[in-house]
Amino acid sequence: MANFPTIRIRTRRKYYRLIFTGLMAMMMSLIISSALMLIKVGFIDGFFTELMHSWGLAFIVAWPSAYFCAYMVQEHVLSKIEFY
Repeated sequence: MANFPTIRIRTRRKYYRLIFTGLMAMMMSLIISSALMLIKVGFIDGFFTELMHSWGLAFIVAWPSAYFCAYMVQEHVLSKIEFY
């Protein structure tokens, strides 16, 4: 079995929320775009081309909204809860 090196990226802690919400928005927009296309039109010719176009548009909306929602939840909801 091949032993591939682990890729690690070093960045500042202040970029954590930006990177986290970006990755979450990317994965969620792909899942939702795929599901909605399969439900609405089914598996058609050119499905993956249409999926990539739909995913790109969904990601443009998903990332800012995920960033805003993560900020609101962390600052205004989780700050009011005492965890033990």
